[in-house]
Amino acid sequence: MTSDLATTHVGGMRSNDRERGVVYYGDNLPILRDMASASIDLIYTDPPFNTGKKQARTQLRTVRDPNGDRTGFKGQRYRSTKVAERAFDDDFDDYLAFLEPRLEEAHRVLTISGSLYLHLDYREVHYAKVLLDSIFGRDCFLNEVIWAYDYGARTKKKWPAKHDNILVYVRDSEQYFFNVEEVERIPYMAPGLVGPEKAARGKLPTDTWWHTIVPTNGKERTGYPTQKPLGIVRRIVQASSRPGDTVLDFFAGSGTLGEAAYELGRRFVLIDDNEEAVEVMAGRFAEMEAVSFVGLDARQNQFVERQGELLS
Repeated sequence: MTSDLATTHVGGMRSNDRERGVVYYGDNLPILRDMASASIDLIYTDPPFNTGKKQARTQLRTVRDPNGDRTGFKGQRYRSTKVAERAFDDDFDDYLAFLEPRLEEAHRVLTISGSLYLHLDYREVHYAKVLLDSIFGRDCFLNEVIWAYDYGARTKKKWPAKHDNILVYVRDSEQYFFNVEEVERIPYMAPGLVGPEKAARGKLPTDTWWHTIVPTNGKERTGYPTQKPLGIVRRIVQASSRPGDTVLDFFAGSGTLGEAAYELGRRFVLIDDNEEAVEVMAGRFAEMEAVSFVGLDARQNQFVERQGELLS
């Protein structure tokens, strides 16, 4: 079942202005194939990186306990309790064969002014670019954005990898939408060199984005492995979509695109085949109005079938 938000988009979504988002539980390929052509204004998607291992994150709660397993502030003892563990397999025998039909559908569902942001890392990005050149055309390659961060372990056998790659392609090289005026400015690295007026206004980001990962104990953290920062995804939504547009992530994970879209007045379609991901999104969107779930109603922990009201 697909919601009208994903299947009819222009007709179905706009006839139901109250609908703000839909989350699908299931294999993204058949869901994408059910979606109408030219129905999505922006796609940001963060597929598994093909690391060859299981991605997992354990959430712990610590409580004061004189017999606890760790020492905290002023020598106080604390006991750790595992709250949850979220994981998914990130190992594919033929990664490009897995991605190709999904990227072909991504191209089909984009509007003429739409853009695709494909978030990968050094393992597969070069092969994915060649694949996207063949699907979108080399003239529709817009950017390779580098998200740089400085966190985590550091190998001593090579230069430590501390960046991700985001490939940006547009549906049409002449008609794509990009509004740099909506992008939040960032501080100058050497404000004393540009004068007080420019320093106060800040500068526009380039194609290299320095941004911290989601802090381990930060308010933004959902506990889902590989969660991407809201600040990175918000910038993409600001630049490459308009208020009222529909955005899509078909490897939705923790649902960061949904939060950014809702905050900025866009509608969203999210797809994931991991039940834990859908449960994380249910918690994350609990206070949002007019967000529905198709396939698994994680808020009630039961499977549901529903005739869609959003996309055809």
